[in-house]
Amino acid sequence: MAMNRSELVAAVAEKSGNSQAAVNGVLDSVFEVFTSEISKGEKVTIPGWLAVERTERAARKGRNPQTGAEIEIPAGFGVKLTAGSKLKAAVSK
Repeated sequence: MAMNRSELVAAVAEKSGNSQAAVNGVLDSVFEVFTSEISKGEKVTIPGWLAVERTERAARKGRNPQTGAEIEIPAGFGVKLTAGSKLKAAVSK
């Protein structure tokens, strides 16, 4: 099962001894920093845990699944998440 945001906030609040409102505010701030830095093309790294960066996607040809017509998909950006060594070690146990 996947943990949703409210479950994550509750678990962190319990483990840290902080209120859920405080944890929720910190989580909002973390995501705001991630968003602003990634959108500028910066890489955000939490050593050992996670790295997040913006990637470029080249323009390409695609196909409309309903009509089969070929379409041009413009160049754009994606997001790449990379697991760090601590996260990989925790998963492999």
